[in-house]
Amino acid sequence: MKQLKELNDRIIRRVNVNLEEFGFDTEDFVNNSLEYDKMLKFYAFYGITSQHPIFFHFRNSNIAGSYFLGQCYVGRSAIYKSDIRGDELKRKGDTIRYRKDVLLVEDERITIRDSLLYKTLVHSNSHNLESPEEFSIHNTISAHYVNIHGSDLQGCFLGPFATVDMMNLHSCIIGEFSYVQAGELFHRKVDPGTVWIRNQNFEFKYKFKKEILDNYVGINSFHQPRGIIYDFVKEREQNYEKLFDVMNLDSIKAPPTSAVNRYAVVQGKIQIGENVLVAQRAFLENAIMGDGSNAQENTYIINSHLSGNCITAHGGKIIHSEIGHSTFVGFNSFLNGKPTAPIKIGEGCIVMPHTIIDPDIPISIPEEHLIWGFIRSKEDIANNSIALDDLAEIRDTLRIGRMTFSGLGSVFIDGFKKRLEHILLANGALFHNGENRGHAQDDQNISFNIIQPYPKGELEGLYPSIRIEP
Repeated sequence: MKQLKELNDRIIRRVNVNLEEFGFDTEDFVNNSLEYDKMLKFYAFYGITSQHPIFFHFRNSNIAGSYFLGQCYVGRSAIYKSDIRGDELKRKGDTIRYRKDVLLVEDERITIRDSLLYKTLVHSNSHNLESPEEFSIHNTISAHYVNIHGSDLQGCFLGPFATVDMMNLHSCIIGEFSYVQAGELFHRKVDPGTVWIRNQNFEFKYKFKKEILDNYVGINSFHQPRGIIYDFVKEREQNYEKLFDVMNLDSIKAPPTSAVNRYAVVQGKIQIGENVLVAQRAFLENAIMGDGSNAQENTYIINSHLSGNCITAHGGKIIHSEIGHSTFVGFNSFLNGKPTAPIKIGEGCIVMPHTIIDPDIPISIPEEHLIWGFIRSKEDIANNSIALDDLAEIRDTLRIGRMTFSGLGSVFIDGFKKRLEHILLANGALFHNGENRGHAQDDQNISFNIIQPYPKGELEGLYPSIRIEP
């Protein structure tokens, strides 16, 4: 236990040095988050498939309750109940485009050093052109239910329910429930509840009102989360306990082209279509998953119907809703319909990351719309959505409610649609006649292996230094 606490103290000091200019101290968050008794008890597990290169190296770390897939190195870090998913890492022989093609000379690897990732998802592949074979997270602390998606981090703190997407951050603080996809940031503090997408052709920005955000995702004086969304997740955490208490569970009925992960919660009346992916730590209850749809990590589909080719991105929550064909529900969105106030989203819509729809009356949004921000009434729809065709006409600046868009709307939409096509392809939604295999097909035959920490002695709480390779 002593060495485990020393490990966390070292992480705190390293992160605080990077954030000194902000006067930000991570100690309260760490000391009030970590449950040392569970860090001694929970096992970690890693997946092996014939489709993914194998390399796992854990050293002087605690990885309690965490899941690893793909090539991973973890050194002097604490990774608690997190998913480190490297099944989309770049491979030797791949090329990346920067003026001229750059050839990768080895497989990409996720490298985590001197960091604490608390109930965090790490996924996709790095977008750092300077080190294309390494997806690196150094001297960083992430709080509850953060998404680190293809983003290299150095000396950062990410607040609860934050998402950083396909970018590089250096000595930054990202506030709770913020979504940032802005290229490269140095020494920046992003306010809570900010949704910010920026590249050379456009910029989208929205910021929640503080009084609204505090009701859904707030933090107390110890940087611990509170609010409606946190309570929603917390109330369902116990449903996962049985998944980790037993080695073998009855498989969920699904077509042979679909995969329902062994570490997903599935209960009530469930209908799984063809080419469907239900990832680890997904939660399905009384749900219909249409052909080609997916429920990614930390998603919740409850009393809802997803038509074909629907994407529910990491952390998305869909309750009492009907989602139209080929609709995207973004990271950490919260579609909180009720039996008397259901939500209906038309086909081909894009629900922006970190959108909150929480109505008291039935809500219906037409097809082919971009949706963002906070929607509680029919009147809110006008200030938080726009037809995709109308946005495509924008060449300068558009302001609707608290949202500002500048640049080329057509480039924004085209880029988004191409990314959604890539997600569908990667997840196996387009599998047909043996072609376009993806996660829904490849994840059917994962072998799960567990490791546990030292239960006593000088190394109590740390995991053995272990190296696993072909």
